[in-house]
Amino acid sequence: MSEHEHDHARQHGTRATADRSEQEFWDERYRESDRIWSGKANAALVREVEGLPAGRALDLGCGEGADSVWLARTGWQVTGTDISAVALERAAEHAAGAGVADRIAFERHDLGASFPAGHYDLVSACFLHSPGDMPRERILRTAAAAVAPGGTLLIVGHAGWPSWEENPRPDITFPTAEEVLADLDLPEGDWEVQVCAEHERVQPAPDGRPGVRLDNALKIRRLG
Repeated sequence: MSEHEHDHARQHGTRATADRSEQEFWDERYRESDRIWSGKANAALVREVEGLPAGRALDLGCGEGADSVWLARTGWQVTGTDISAVALERAAEHAAGAGVADRIAFERHDLGASFPAGHYDLVSACFLHSPGDMPRERILRTAAAAVAPGGTLLIVGHAGWPSWEENPRPDITFPTAEEVLADLDLPEGDWEVQVCAEHERVQPAPDGRPGVRLDNALKIRRLG
């Protein structure tokens, strides 16, 4: 997904419910506009992945495909997955327009119920959030298990509400990078922590005013 994502609960006030599945929620969300996200790769992904030797990459929650396309352009063979068929159709169009369709396989998964097969040299989960009941911690543990020996797991998420949020919802919490690492419950000695930190980035508010967001990034390498 792209850099300016995941203010959905605030901006739209809608949630996946028992009578509307998570896929239906996201399909409707994407249909609200011809393009939801910026079309640019997440800055954190670019910062943390540049310089890694290209191999097989898994892009979890790929949205409209910006991260997958960037990875493919830099030499990776990519599997991009999302719950929304609408998003995946746009992602495929983006990849074709960028001339990298042959380097990306897009798959639809509700990651709480199914997960792409195989092992990967990079597994990326950038802003894998949802206002519904997505089992994020369990999904991220499955993501760690999909990292090949010597490979990298990158998890990027929001660390708090944006500066312009006047009424933050008390039922939504944002784990720290340290909490994300602890929730992975990784075997001792099997992983090297390379980045576990918060960072601030500038993001315009919906009304165009200057704003900032606090995000966190966890980058770990599987030893072996």
